[in-house]
Amino acid sequence: MSAVKVVCAVIVNEAGLVLACKRGSGRYLGGKWEFPGGKVEPQESAEEALHRELHEELAISVLVFKNLSEVRWNYGRGDMLLLPFVCGIRDGTPRALEHEQIRWCDEAELAALDWAEADVPVLREYLETIR
Repeated sequence: MSAVKVVCAVIVNEAGLVLACKRGSGRYLGGKWEFPGGKVEPQESAEEALHRELHEELAISVLVFKNLSEVRWNYGRGDMLLLPFVCGIRDGTPRALEHEQIRWCDEAELAALDWAEADVPVLREYLETIR
């Protein structure tokens, strides 16, 4: 069985802060912080899925700046292939439509959050690219 493809966005604002999103307590991995995104649908490219998911979850449109390294992960529910993108907001102000909380974080704040495990390598690579 092939891995489920999932996209996520490291969204950076003009001040260099990154948007972190907290999963609702009643959901799988509830209470963990993550980068927003979701599953790639059949017949959809990764970038199409990214734009769709960010519109659904945060009511924003983004500009994609670059891709980060893919992350293969398994939470015990099958293999997942996480496809991360670094983005900026093109239009809209992020609203927590599907998350318990969202917040803009600096590097120290990002490091202090309790991240979903698959997002940790994404965060690590992003932080390495800005240092």
